Amino acid sequence: MLLAKRLYAGGTELMDYTNVPTTVFTPLEYGCVGLSEEDAKARFGAEDIRCYHTEFKPLEWAFNKLIERASYVKVIVQLSTDKVVGFHICAPNAGEVTQGIGIAFKCGLTKT
Repeated sequence: MLLAKRLYAGGTELMDYTNVPTTVFTPLEYGCVGLSEEDAKARFGAEDIRCYHTEFKPLEWAFNKLIERASYVKVIVQLSTDKVVGFHICAPNAGEVTQGIGIAFKCGLTKT
């Protein structure tokens, strides 16, 4: 829509590529939205960034006794605003999770 408006309607709004949800579809999918930890620290300063990590076992693998922890999530938060500036996940179906988180980013997702 932005391209069509720029080409044919004189629009000037630019695409925001920072918060585009991205997924790598491998057997254990990887998804991300927003900034990496390094980019967040460079943009906001290391003292204003906190990273939260968690591991979990997906429900679909709940009955597999051989797998203890199979998934990982990292959330990057800007402390001064409580705003989530980065989200990274490595899990089955990470694409679907990342898509939902991408919508939350556009709505101003905070840690609270």
